[in-house]
Amino acid sequence: MGDQYAHTRHNIGFMIVDELAASSKTAFEDKRYGMIARMQLKGRSFILLKPSTFVNLSGRAVHYWLKKEKLDESSLLVVADDISLPFGTLRMRARGGDAGHNGLSHISQILGTREYARMRFGIGSEFMQGGQVNYVLGEWAEEEQELLPERIKKGCEMILSFGMAGVDKTMNRYNKRR
Repeated sequence: MGDQYAHTRHNIGFMIVDELAASSKTAFEDKRYGMIARMQLKGRSFILLKPSTFVNLSGRAVHYWLKKEKLDESSLLVVADDISLPFGTLRMRARGGDAGHNGLSHISQILGTREYARMRFGIGSEFMQGGQVNYVLGEWAEEEQELLPERIKKGCEMILSFGMAGVDKTMNRYNKRR
């Protein structure tokens, strides 16, 4: 995603994986189709991907890195923004539809399946009719910015839980809370 979108609601997935990489003292490297960071936790490997494709074409990057690393969809967790959830709400699902998110739609199309986990970060829907694009691509409100660090930290915890305990245990533990 371009620098002009770095502090926008649509960039929350990158913000979360940036924090996860920083907290594990690992850095992203510019690779094919995106930026990659690798980290280890208790014998488990995590590969963090920030696609360099347009969000609407992120399936190319996801597909490439799954194949390159010889991983199947059960290892995949996609982090995405969601206007249907109130700000800061985090929800994990083992599979599902795209709920109108073009990035998730393209990933499902390219992979040929909806059978992959996704973590949705609620960005709210505080926009006037016809203002969705400007809202999603807009910067966080001041009150949201104050709450973001704690919500991003919770998102990092959920990613680590997914990698260590799996999607079902992570959903049971985190989906009940805001």
